[in-house]
Amino acid sequence: MSTRLFGTDGVRGQAGHPPLDAATISRLGAALVRALPRAGEHARLVLGRDTRESGPWIERELTHGARAFGAHVTSAGVIPTPAVAYLTRARGFDAGLVISASHNPYQDNGIKVFSGAGEKMDEALEQHIEAAIADTSWTVPAGEAQSVEAPHLAEAYLEHARAALPDPGGLRGAPIAIDCANGATAAVAPRLFASLGFEVHAIGCSPDGRNINLQCGSTHPEVLGEAVVEGGHRLGVAFDGDGDRAIFVDAAGRIVDGDAVMLICARHMKQRGVLRGDTVVATVMSNIGLEIALRESGIAMRRTPVGDKHVAAEIAAHDFSIGGEQSGHVIFADSLYTGDGIVTALNVLRVMAETGRELADLAGELVTYPQVLVNVRVKEKRDLAGVAAVARTMADVERRLAGHGRLLVRYSGTEPLLRIMLEGRDQGEIAAWAHEIAEVVRHELA
Repeated sequence: MSTRLFGTDGVRGQAGHPPLDAATISRLGAALVRALPRAGEHARLVLGRDTRESGPWIERELTHGARAFGAHVTSAGVIPTPAVAYLTRARGFDAGLVISASHNPYQDNGIKVFSGAGEKMDEALEQHIEAAIADTSWTVPAGEAQSVEAPHLAEAYLEHARAALPDPGGLRGAPIAIDCANGATAAVAPRLFASLGFEVHAIGCSPDGRNINLQCGSTHPEVLGEAVVEGGHRLGVAFDGDGDRAIFVDAAGRIVDGDAVMLICARHMKQRGVLRGDTVVATVMSNIGLEIALRESGIAMRRTPVGDKHVAAEIAAHDFSIGGEQSGHVIFADSLYTGDGIVTALNVLRVMAETGRELADLAGELVTYPQVLVNVRVKEKRDLAGVAAVARTMADVERRLAGHGRLLVRYSGTEPLLRIMLEGRDQGEIAAWAHEIAEVVRHELA
């Protein structure tokens, strides 16, 4: 058995196949309990899942393994990922587990683990669990995996989320559209927004176990865009399958991504005096246009590797207020240290309510710079700083960008490729510079 199970966001795979086969899942539940500081009969776990057909049996196997080593397990049933993070922290659980593959198709599934603080599990605990799973000196006792009761815990999370929009103000009664991706938000988002006084048109709210993310949700916002325009709605919000990200569309059906959301919310937070450190945390994939727009507002931007757990770690380490990804994972630290699509939507609506401005107007202040990506196949992945011709060419290009563009060069983690990404003011110009670097790389490394 491979000892490496955890990727950038938990354990992922095709349901029913390693590492998401019944035996490994049961063993993972047991290993988690063994790895927790408060192990055995004192450990308390809360589980939640999205709407995939494989979710219930994976939940049973996790529960079987955890209970076999004395843990008490509570199931929250179908519920968004951030709800599990909140409940873990608020209700004093030792860990929270989410069974979901986020925006992936229904055949896939995954297991995410939150600490008792409601934060993504750190790598040290991941490694501890992986070591325990690989240890052949122990086994999970045989027995049939039993179903677990699902108490009504969603309301506690919804009360917490409502705090992000204390008063809809002039937006009360506004028509909005939401797309729940036939996923975990389908049972909670429509009634939450309706309870706040919005006129809600909901799509993607008929999960059947296999239609999660299928031509809907945050990965297909064009569907929501059509609904917004046809229905004359003020805006639309598309969630992903587990509800930890949100992508918006304005009244004209134009897509508003995570970069624009971070700019909109960070500027408003600074004006209100609640943007700690006057800093936004984003990943290497956020557009240089966001960095420039923030800088013009007196806000710094820090970049991390791709993955919201890296964003969360940077926010926590420096006590910042907000960070996220272009994909729609946005973290509001005063709420949770994980992405929360519903809370993100409420924060955007709050800015609209308190400024009296429409989403298109707010998002229009982000000027997205053109981007070029060139892949070069290489024979070896040498340190580019030690390849003089490549390093010299890259330095020349960065001088030409002169603070109005960005060069990101990195090797693929899975293929023999060097990825050259350039952002700048002129598409033709940056394309020429990217190919200039690529030619030198081919000469030196291909």
